[in-house]
Amino acid sequence: MTLKLCVAQRNFIVGDLDGNAQKIITAAQQAYADGARLLLTPELSICGYAAEDLFLRPAFIHACDDAVKRVAHALAGLKDMTVVVGHPTGGDSRTRSVAVQQRFNAASVLCEGRVVATCTKHELPNYQVFDERRYFTPGDGACVFEAGAPGQRVRVGLLICEDAWFEQPARLAKEAGAQLLAVINASPFHVGKGYEREEMMRQRVLETSLPLVYAHLVGGQDEVVFEGHSFALDSDGTVAGRAPSFKENSFLALVESTQATMKIIAKVEPVRTPEQDLWDALVLGVRDYVGKNGFPGAILGLSGGIDSALVLTIAVDALGADKVRTVMMPSPYTADISWLDAREMAQRMGVRYDEISIVPEFEAFKASLAGEFAGRAEDTTEENIQARIRGTLLMALSNKFGSIVLTTGNKSEMATGYCTLYGDMAGGFAVIKDLAKTLVFKMAHWRNANDPYGTGASPIPERIITRPPSAELRPDQKDQDSLPPYEVLDAIIDRYMENDQSMATIVAAGFAQADVEKVTRLIKLNEYKRRQAPVGIRVTHRSFGKDWRYPITNHFRA
Repeated sequence: MTLKLCVAQRNFIVGDLDGNAQKIITAAQQAYADGARLLLTPELSICGYAAEDLFLRPAFIHACDDAVKRVAHALAGLKDMTVVVGHPTGGDSRTRSVAVQQRFNAASVLCEGRVVATCTKHELPNYQVFDERRYFTPGDGACVFEAGAPGQRVRVGLLICEDAWFEQPARLAKEAGAQLLAVINASPFHVGKGYEREEMMRQRVLETSLPLVYAHLVGGQDEVVFEGHSFALDSDGTVAGRAPSFKENSFLALVESTQATMKIIAKVEPVRTPEQDLWDALVLGVRDYVGKNGFPGAILGLSGGIDSALVLTIAVDALGADKVRTVMMPSPYTADISWLDAREMAQRMGVRYDEISIVPEFEAFKASLAGEFAGRAEDTTEENIQARIRGTLLMALSNKFGSIVLTTGNKSEMATGYCTLYGDMAGGFAVIKDLAKTLVFKMAHWRNANDPYGTGASPIPERIITRPPSAELRPDQKDQDSLPPYEVLDAIIDRYMENDQSMATIVAAGFAQADVEKVTRLIKLNEYKRRQAPVGIRVTHRSFGKDWRYPITNHFRA
């Protein structure tokens, strides 16, 4: 038996039911022309992932059901072609006169205009960024269908994402006669996740002795990114095929079966470095957030520091230089080298660059408040006024010209509150919100050594990377005047915030108690700021977003 299949690794848009349906139809028609007789689309491909509380609207579920029917009707003429479409389904049922909502995360198997089977997801994740138990009812049973031309048909066991992370659904599929496992997915990216998936699916393969094809979503959706990286494993667990990451792709695989074994033949993309994956995730996150939400471009404050330099480089790689604008807004404390480095950075990237001094506005604010502040020394109040003037200017330019403001704060700053509410936090999208400062430096070095999008090598002047970081809001200010060294700070944040270690455990690991107490105290104190921060791209296994849900009013101190 021989079956040629195709994974439609596509970038679906949440709520664009017509557009998503057409993408599936076009992919199926092209796959059919290429000789494939099975097309796999990702989890919830008809509506995009994740549609959040849209799932609670009956009209949305009905519209998704109608879109699936339209896909089936459009493909009715493709003889022997089987298409798997992910979608939500369900609605009201009545139990003892009580209305009950039963919605399912489902996948329908379409063939020649008919729905020949529907599979419902068993395991509903409710951790990290997932809220599936809020929306869906667990399914049960095995879903096995046949695909291929007469005499060449293969029995396929269908699993939906999280189901493949557990032993039972795959075992049930094998017991129901499956010869091949097909797993459709929408699994958000974090660094290293793609190869974690390969390893977990290898366990399913070794448990069942069945080959496996993993169909994955690609694209950015608000704070999460899906990287593609669809793949196929032979029955011994070896990688038989791997699709490109961070781009749409029709991943073709040939399944050949004999009495002794079943083998998959496909193209294998090489293993990628974590830095490649991280950079592509940031670029795709910016491109899709800006593009899918209809912004004509982006604008950011360029300070001459490393954070804004890195954000600018990501933005140009994502959007092109013609869609990115920079503004340098010097204060009385801006060093000459900051002006020079900002100008050089903008010139290297080929973007529009303007300079708007905030000195007049700063002096006007101080004059207006002089009476109220009489007898009090200058402190962080005056520092924050400068940041808020800059935020106001950037938002004014955004309002006038339509471009979204990209904020430049990093994870270390978001954790400790080393940022100004309604100041440098003001904007529409926080590009490096989930990058610790040490990772910012690392990625700046990586990007200077690589030019993945052809927008220019070594875009960041070396002095921007090597000079001590400073907010430049008071004379001779340095970040490390207020914070522990970033190597220490970021390690504590990683242990406490990302991995839930206690303060005592972190101290026992060799960190100074004073540093641990200071950093953890700052994390707790600044929750109110993070609640008001713009959404940003998630690239670690725990970000300050849907992963992090802590009370603002909180007296727990361990």
